[in-house]
Amino acid sequence: MKNYLLILFTLMIISCAKQPVQPVLVDEATFKKEHDGKTIELFTLKNANGVVAQITNYGGKIINLWTPDKNGDFADIVAGYNTPDEYLNTSEIYYGTIIGRYGNRIAKGQFTLNDSVYTLATNNFPNHLHGGVKGFNNVVWDAKKVDDQTLELTYLSVDGEEGYPGNLNVKVVYNLTNDNELKVEYFATTDKPTPVNLTQHSFFNLKGAGNGDINDHIMQIFADNYTPVDSTLIPTGEIAPVEGTPFDFRTPVAIGERLNSDHIQMKYGKGYDHNWVLNKAESGLNYAAKVVEPASGRTLEVYTNEPGIQFYGGNFMTGKDVGKGKTYAYRGAFCLETQHFPDSPNKPEFPSTILNPGQEYYSICIYKFGVEK
Repeated sequence: MKNYLLILFTLMIISCAKQPVQPVLVDEATFKKEHDGKTIELFTLKNANGVVAQITNYGGKIINLWTPDKNGDFADIVAGYNTPDEYLNTSEIYYGTIIGRYGNRIAKGQFTLNDSVYTLATNNFPNHLHGGVKGFNNVVWDAKKVDDQTLELTYLSVDGEEGYPGNLNVKVVYNLTNDNELKVEYFATTDKPTPVNLTQHSFFNLKGAGNGDINDHIMQIFADNYTPVDSTLIPTGEIAPVEGTPFDFRTPVAIGERLNSDHIQMKYGKGYDHNWVLNKAESGLNYAAKVVEPASGRTLEVYTNEPGIQFYGGNFMTGKDVGKGKTYAYRGAFCLETQHFPDSPNKPEFPSTILNPGQEYYSICIYKFGVEK
């Protein structure tokens, strides 16, 4: 009898013990909505370790991304929303989205290519930003779920769309690997020369989306140089060393440690909103960045074939957006956008972003998630 009671008591203790927090997913069926003659849908990718990403074909947005902490508790680490209507009506249109035809800024919404002048929207006055008023973030892509871990999105950006030349056929493949990597691959072809610079714009908080600011996250960016900007955030054309500046993340440092620096670049960006020139790997992909959140132990590493990465520290988040029941606070998330450099079509000294007929554009970004105890 005593043994029976002891076993029963032990089972009660086990049943009352804290169970790890598990992902809470959005229902795919209720997410559907008609928009611009197409259906907005939601797709769920899950790997063998329980990591889950839910992605919509509206802008290719990652709406949630569940990863474990050092105790095995899962949290959704990207800012976003649970319904299409919220995405259609938000003030922050870039949460989790694919950016194109040109990620980042083009000065004064204009560039010259083969003696022709092209005029773009100045939607970030006085400059063009992230593809214009209706960039790739605002369109419904054609979607094909290849398997439980892979989603393929395609889109035809027609000649003249947002002022860009050429019919651009674009494919983006999301693959959630069993190594806890979210691999994002971009492919494109064109029938006229055109600038192309595609990237992914997830807003990360490794504590969990909406769980305070990100200034205590520890950041490392593997870059000896960056591209200083003018007061409108357009690169001056200089490739400047990070040494001795608030932009030196070659060794790990808290994001917020130098936010109050009187460096003119920090004033221009209202904090960090700059492009780093990545140190080129001898072989394989460039190791771009690593972020650690000390309390949870969650880590994020970024790998890419791109020459640059834009680190944005949430300086223009206002605290007015509420998603998934939480407020997205000022500096409540960071973005790491692998890319070519801003304003490259107007900067011949920068690596070229021009795609010509007969060529295939290929870019890759890997977000690798881990834990440090």
